[in-house]
Amino acid sequence: MNSLKQIVAVTGMNLQSLPERAGTSSVIVIGIMGVVAVLVSVLAMSAGMVKSMQNAGRNDRAMVMRNGASNEMSSSLTREAVAIISDAPGVKRDASGKPVYSSETMTIILITKKDGSEVSVPLRGVGPNAAELRPEIKIIEGRMYEPALNEVIVGKGALAQYAGLQIGSELTVRNNVWKVVGVFESNGDIHESELMTHNIALQTAMRRGGGAQSVTVMLNSSQDFAKFKDALTSNPEIAVDVTSEREYFAEQSGRLAPFLSVVAYVIGGIMGVGAIFGALNTMYSAVSTRSTEIATLRAIGFGPTPIVISVLVEALLLALIGGAIGACLAWLFFNGHTVSSSAGGVAGESRVFSLYVSPSLITAGIVLACCIGFIGGLFPSIRAAKMPVAAALRAN
Repeated sequence: MNSLKQIVAVTGMNLQSLPERAGTSSVIVIGIMGVVAVLVSVLAMSAGMVKSMQNAGRNDRAMVMRNGASNEMSSSLTREAVAIISDAPGVKRDASGKPVYSSETMTIILITKKDGSEVSVPLRGVGPNAAELRPEIKIIEGRMYEPALNEVIVGKGALAQYAGLQIGSELTVRNNVWKVVGVFESNGDIHESELMTHNIALQTAMRRGGGAQSVTVMLNSSQDFAKFKDALTSNPEIAVDVTSEREYFAEQSGRLAPFLSVVAYVIGGIMGVGAIFGALNTMYSAVSTRSTEIATLRAIGFGPTPIVISVLVEALLLALIGGAIGACLAWLFFNGHTVSSSAGGVAGESRVFSLYVSPSLITAGIVLACCIGFIGGLFPSIRAAKMPVAAALRAN
């Protein structure tokens, strides 16, 4: 019998006997299932944060901040600078010929989460053209704020995570009372973590001048970004940094995503080591209970290679089952689940986002499971192949 037929025969017999060893085999499946479920669910936090940030950005929208500012909260632009930015070449104009832009002001307010803890949440003041600038923002409950009143609308993500934001609720910010009049959605992006109002109302309440912290403009097309940026960065009257909106939010998400990934891999690594030892113990036990069978196969002419492959195939199959179940559980229980983070936003404020169990995360989890199974089965398979035939037969 050639080597291929030997491999098929031995592997087939090995797999047929799995039901008889269901108890010990389940140790591998359950251990690897737990590793993959935890790893994928924690990495889903990073993926969800990145996705919510990226959804907020478009290549045909550009953001302008003071030169050297790392985020909107650390930026400041004068009223004259805002006028120059809105009139720059490449800025789209509406039907009446006015530029489509929003000069924006932000402040951080303390909100109580539904679990009772306090977090910092952004209140964003936007310009009168904000609806045309960001058509993805839609009122789903209540109404839009009135520009002349202390009224706010809240993102549906913020409403889900924080207390006291229902329509009709009142918030006290800098000794000013603000009334919640509406709830908006924004394609699941990071703006759903925020509260919004008219920029003039917010500036008045905060006793600020007529400038802004940032300006977001709609471009005629993404191809106009270079022209728009060159016109502003070469203008000696202002000192600003210009980025595409997508690039800005990608940079902001990059501050938290690596931290979450490290946490996931550290936790997953520790659990993975435990799963490897569990697999080793289980596979050694399986080899020990089948020593007579393996010795008999060797005695009638089966080579060591089919024995090694058969044990590895068993370990990989069990690992694959455990990995697939773990990935499916992570997707079932965590994908789309809304959470909030108390750090990593534009200025360390709380951000709400949905966990995202992407196909790449599921693939990575299953690959990890197979690696654990391979390592867990490698040494027992080598031991089985090297088992002295006469000694194994006498022992049993």
